[in-house]
Amino acid sequence: MSPVTMKLHAEIKVPATSANLGPGFDCLGMALDIWNTVRLETGGSGIQVSGEGDSLLSRGDDNLVYTSAAALFQEIGEPMPAMSITCDNEVPLGRGLGSSSTAVVGGLVAANALCGEPLSQDELLTLAVRIEGHPDNVTPALLGGCQIVVQDESKLITSTIPMAQELWAILYIPSQQMPTHQARGLLVPQVSRADAVFNMGRTALLVNALTTGNLELLKTATQDRLHQPGRGVLFPAMRLIIRAALEAGASGAFLSGAGSTILALTPDREMTVGFEMADMAVKAGVLGDVKITKVSNQGAHIVSVG
Repeated sequence: MSPVTMKLHAEIKVPATSANLGPGFDCLGMALDIWNTVRLETGGSGIQVSGEGDSLLSRGDDNLVYTSAAALFQEIGEPMPAMSITCDNEVPLGRGLGSSSTAVVGGLVAANALCGEPLSQDELLTLAVRIEGHPDNVTPALLGGCQIVVQDESKLITSTIPMAQELWAILYIPSQQMPTHQARGLLVPQVSRADAVFNMGRTALLVNALTTGNLELLKTATQDRLHQPGRGVLFPAMRLIIRAALEAGASGAFLSGAGSTILALTPDREMTVGFEMADMAVKAGVLGDVKITKVSNQGAHIVSVG
């Protein structure tokens, strides 16, 4: 690869993501209209963080945006110059909304833009998955929309689910975090054939519901037996908040990623659904906030470079 011509700065926006969507464990994810902004600028130094995670995220060389940017330079065989990193975060940490993926994708895409985009989108995705390890999060973060992700030996296959109807995504975001490693540790190593068939059928039904706009199918299509029951042990209010969303008129509802956020999908009545989710959460003793947003067809993108 020929030497790159460095830009002076690159600013990138990366969306939050929700993985699994109920039954699609580790193979479905969607981008949400909630954004983290990453800016790299050559000639400076230091890392600044504002917004979500400002008191928690590292300002050192172990910062995930920094290490991801460094991985891009290593991948293209170029020395990483001194630079400053600025992160303005809207995506909460440890709530099942892909905060780690936004950092990885943000660092990679910003560094790639800074270098004149030597890596293709497919190459960036491969590198992002290698760093982050969760393709169902990094894929929609990079590509946007609703994505199917399948690993075929060493090859990653992605396919966009074209959504027939624009949907509201109502999030109940608890104050408590649910670290991914802890939530994954609750899962059983083996599942029954009946539970596997239960989820396979609902995953297929979910894709059909989204592509045809037959939203009456979503209540059944977002059910799960592979990961939500185990994670419900750590978060027993989950099933109550999901039930409240459905009874308020949501088409479907599920645990976002590893949690703790509960996400409901609906074409309308979004305020009512959000109110009822919050009301049930308060009754269950779970403090948090409601956020009403939409699925984002846009993934990570360059805001400015030069």
